[in-house]
Amino acid sequence: MMGPAHSLSGAAAWLGVGAAAEAAGHGMPWPVLAVGALICAGAALAPDLDHKSATISRAFGPVSGWLCEIIDKLSYAAYKNTRKPGDPRRSGGHRTLTHTWIWAVLVGGGFSALAVLGGRWAVVGILFVHMVLAIEGLLWRAARMSSDVLVWLLGATSAWILAGVLDKPGNGSDWLFTDPGQEYLWLGLPIVLGSLVHCVGDALTVSGCPILWPIPLGRKRWYPLGPPKGMRFRAGSWVELKVLMPVFMVLGAAGGLTAMGVIG
Repeated sequence: MMGPAHSLSGAAAWLGVGAAAEAAGHGMPWPVLAVGALICAGAALAPDLDHKSATISRAFGPVSGWLCEIIDKLSYAAYKNTRKPGDPRRSGGHRTLTHTWIWAVLVGGGFSALAVLGGRWAVVGILFVHMVLAIEGLLWRAARMSSDVLVWLLGATSAWILAGVLDKPGNGSDWLFTDPGQEYLWLGLPIVLGSLVHCVGDALTVSGCPILWPIPLGRKRWYPLGPPKGMRFRAGSWVELKVLMPVFMVLGAAGGLTAMGVIG
């Protein structure tokens, strides 16, 4: 899928989690619901850091371009060294390592640890990265007409304000993980979810997605999971733009209203 659809699906997924948490008696304070949806929308773009033309690879200028080159080489090395006889030969790392459940868990866990150990500045940094990505994904038309500096300034301002809101008592810095020292441990959850939602979205497209790596399926370790080929679509096709994106909007709205107790 394309960036806007990925971001919308990420936001909708976190709002759905908010609805489920409310039903389970662990309701999210509204800042956790809102910030989590934005983080998840941004994280849903992150797996494409292995592709130089992707939104995330251009979002932070030379820094993200440099990271893209590293991730692409790392992904290709992982593919080359773990492929089975049924896996085709390839020349790049797109849709390999960063499109797996292991990558999602490791990245989310890493950000959680950084948030807990790094204090406020780490939290602001995590929010900044994901706010910029959320802007690029959800407001992509406006972002493309603006300069990168304006997007970064908006992301930085949003990150600073949201971190201040979350820091206030009762606003959710200790949501779900309530023991002393576990503040912001939950920040990794929308990052994991965003990465996994991205993978599921890509699995619906023609190429499929090797979400289950390194678990082998038949003669392949990088098996491209997806529905029957007749049910798949090309990225950017009318199915994505005219069907899936409106569905994500409706599901996100329903999830958000349920999470806030507006509808039961």
